[in-house]
Amino acid sequence: MFNIATAQKPAAQALRQDGLSLLLPADLTTSLQLPNPQWTQDWNPLTDSWNRLPPDAHLRDGGHYRRRRHACFIQELPSGTLTQTPHRAHWQPTEYNALHGGFERWFDPVEPAVAQAQAWVDLLNHLGNLFAQVQAVPRWYIEAHQFRIDTTGGVGRPTPEGAHRDGVNFVVVLLVARQGVKGGETRVFDAHGPNGMRFLMQEPLTALLLDDARVIHETTPLLPAHDHPGKGFRDTLVLTYRAEGFQAP
Repeated sequence: MFNIATAQKPAAQALRQDGLSLLLPADLTTSLQLPNPQWTQDWNPLTDSWNRLPPDAHLRDGGHYRRRRHACFIQELPSGTLTQTPHRAHWQPTEYNALHGGFERWFDPVEPAVAQAQAWVDLLNHLGNLFAQVQAVPRWYIEAHQFRIDTTGGVGRPTPEGAHRDGVNFVVVLLVARQGVKGGETRVFDAHGPNGMRFLMQEPLTALLLDDARVIHETTPLLPAHDHPGKGFRDTLVLTYRAEGFQAP
């Protein structure tokens, strides 16, 4: 399982051996072979779209702390052709999400200017290429979720369903921004044993890559920071890669 050596391994090797890879901002573009500094310069303007996420209307715990957009893509391999699908519902079985599974959740789509931006396309493609080094597949079915968790009501819950798997092959959690909050500790556990790890994602462009069959993950609640009088928030991009098609009823 994860240790200091894991963070020093190439991402594909860490995924094969440990089931996860933690990429710090300085390592992200190098590990994914993204053109830097051009990619970072092109990515930064897209982060403003997190300020325009509509509320998540499907929270079953009665909360109002989550905003969200969603989009789906298919990546053909080895060509790397990425195609956005017609907008569709997000669905998970209750086996993987006891709180929000078992029914279709329709979210507003990712803004076209974001989903079609070269930096967005490059990120999804290069991640898919990396995962194909670990599990060779003809294509990936990708779901993209823009999240903002805020502390408007005092507490924000990034994973209200608790520690979970997503029923996919790989999961990516990319930190986009973090402001005026405390907490939000990421925890990853071996799905078949007692080992685990915990850490705090604080710098934008920190990325956690997970082999979903091998690990369970969660993020602890967010609270307002004492030294920040305004509303705090944590923005992430969560991507899932699945080989057997999109999950559906």
